[in-house]
Amino acid sequence: MPDLTSLPPFHLAIPVDDLPKARHFYCDLLGCTTGREAARWIDLNFFGHQLTLHLVDDYDSHATTNPVDGDNVPARHFGAILPRDAWQDVADRLQDAGCKFLISPRVRFKGEVGEQATLFLYDPAGNALEFKSFADPAQIFAT
Repeated sequence: MPDLTSLPPFHLAIPVDDLPKARHFYCDLLGCTTGREAARWIDLNFFGHQLTLHLVDDYDSHATTNPVDGDNVPARHFGAILPRDAWQDVADRLQDAGCKFLISPRVRFKGEVGEQATLFLYDPAGNALEFKSFADPAQIFAT
């Protein structure tokens, strides 16, 4: 298994339909910082990874779901795996801001291998995000 403390950052680009709303969500609510930007895109530091928001006209965010531990999880989603205190901080900030959750903060697979705190919500453009925190980080890539 790779050393999770020294993994290289990933890059992900996602479509959004309103850059100011997306900036508010990612920067003000989630605490991301901005990097380079232009009229139709913004680079963000998303928990140590590069997330690029691209303004797209006529964006359709509909996606299918899969059942996972009693929840309908969007098949297309992304997010971050955080230490429990950082996960709780994100969950608290989102709840305090009155964000509507697709799946409210909870513990999934309780007492099993892979036990994790999780929450799902949509960004203002309809992109699904998951934030999770494993009870045992060594189980992130368990089979």
